Amino acid sequence: MEAAEALTLLMSPQGRVDPYPTYERLRAHGPVVQALPGLYVVTGYPEADELLRDPRLGVLDDALRDQVWPNWRQSPAITSIARSMLRTNPPDHSRMRRLAAGAFSPRRIAGMRDVVRAQAEELLDAMAGRASDGKPVDVLADFAYPLPVGVICALLGVPAQDRPLFRRWAGDLTGVLEPEITTAELAVADAGAAELRDYFVELIAARRRAPADDLTTALVQVHDADGDRLTGAELLANLVVLLVAGFETTTNLLGNGLVVLLRHPEAAAALRANPGLAPAYVEELLRYDSPVQLTTRTSTAPVRCGGLDLPAGSTTLLLLGAANRDPRRFSDPQRFDPTRDQAHPLSFGAGPHYCLGAGLARLEAQLAFPLLLRRLPELALAGTPRHRTRLTLRGYEGLPVMLGTPAVADRGTPAGALGNTP
Repeated sequence: MEAAEALTLLMSPQGRVDPYPTYERLRAHGPVVQALPGLYVVTGYPEADELLRDPRLGVLDDALRDQVWPNWRQSPAITSIARSMLRTNPPDHSRMRRLAAGAFSPRRIAGMRDVVRAQAEELLDAMAGRASDGKPVDVLADFAYPLPVGVICALLGVPAQDRPLFRRWAGDLTGVLEPEITTAELAVADAGAAELRDYFVELIAARRRAPADDLTTALVQVHDADGDRLTGAELLANLVVLLVAGFETTTNLLGNGLVVLLRHPEAAAALRANPGLAPAYVEELLRYDSPVQLTTRTSTAPVRCGGLDLPAGSTTLLLLGAANRDPRRFSDPQRFDPTRDQAHPLSFGAGPHYCLGAGLARLEAQLAFPLLLRRLPELALAGTPRHRTRLTLRGYEGLPVMLGTPAVADRGTPAGALGNTP
């Protein structure tokens, strides 16, 4: 199959639901391949890692965005992403990232361990209660979504009663992160983005009236003290992106990972017996079925990588899910093996745009998986789960499960006993 044909297949509904066979078709052309004029696709791990760190490659800037979406400034969804640290280059990216970094420091994240575990226990109690009649429950709706949204909302200072609003808004908005989006999908994304921005306008006003110990207050105070450090548009955009990125990827990590564990019962039994294995398990789950499958970069100068010359102005599609299964980096990469020597999956990226919340997502997963397996030892899939037809953010539409007989929670177990490696 020609590279261009394989890329077309990858973007199709079939390719998006299960991209891994198509990754191998693209890999057959080499770790870096020109799929279309001006468009290069990367499947190799060292090549992706190198390009993510190369300062000559950046995210789409306004001038190039004008070529792709001439009317993008009229789109609430696109502007919400474009004005955030997610879609800006240095020095603007570096400036904005420094302002938010303190909320995601290793010390701050380690201090959230007890909070995360308490939220997870509470959600499991509620889920077990809903399943008391023996009917299936949706572990995405009842656990994998509310856990990370509760954690990121606590960081941002979003009131608990407002958290249910965000799943639809985020699901609609993240459509603009896909490589392709239809006019109808963009309209849905715009509607979600407009509602989310309206919400944050009100939250910002509330924090001006009554400051709190949260990230929203901190960013509002930076903006009000010095608009040159954070403009009003940047303040809104980064609140939107921090919220959406803060739980959408973690929800997918929990959902994708749980399916993998339930389909590998011996591995699940080992983690159930020894929660201290959780850090290694989470790294392998990130590698095996990454919640983020791709990202793009544009070159500002000629770059040579993987034996090819990437000219200035060319676009590079970095397939993180393919790089995580590069056989040059991982032996037998199609096999789930939590005992393998870890080699740092690229699921959270690398370089300047390395995911700001990666440590928090890891903490949540390291606590959640042992708790799920221990509290629900008879947990089983109720049918075959269906993936969404999304490629960038890979996850399930829903995840119905049967709980069996839940184990009695050991409330005397110290929080640090479950996956106590930060």
